[in-house]
Amino acid sequence: MAGTAHPELTRNQALVLKALDSAEGPLGAYAILDRLRDKGFRAPLQVYRALDKLLEFGLVHRLESINAFVACAHPECHAHATIAFAICDKCGRVSEFGDEDVEDRLGTWAKEHKFKPTKTTIEIRGFCEKCASEG
Repeated sequence: MAGTAHPELTRNQALVLKALDSAEGPLGAYAILDRLRDKGFRAPLQVYRALDKLLEFGLVHRLESINAFVACAHPECHAHATIAFAICDKCGRVSEFGDEDVEDRLGTWAKEHKFKPTKTTIEIRGFCEKCASEG
């Protein structure tokens, strides 16, 4: 679980991680700031600094397409170079997963094209099972 104690975390980093871990869905930096004002957060820079470190530690992910952050659902996922997210356009639910077939295919392509990836994130946008069945 992403909310477990991490010895290198500062107070602000731990608070940001807890806010993300307890959120119903992805949060932008300003939404995190709003949630943490009563904990002494006053400026977006405080949130961005904490997020930068949490990203570096692999405890959170940035969802590029919606400019938001989620706590890592699978801390062991960082053994994989490729992380994928399914993002529901209706309810905002995010599912995190890895797929060895996709990772192998992308790795083969990169090797064939002499491309050296440093990070691969796949975002799939659409409707989760619940929202799709609601019509």
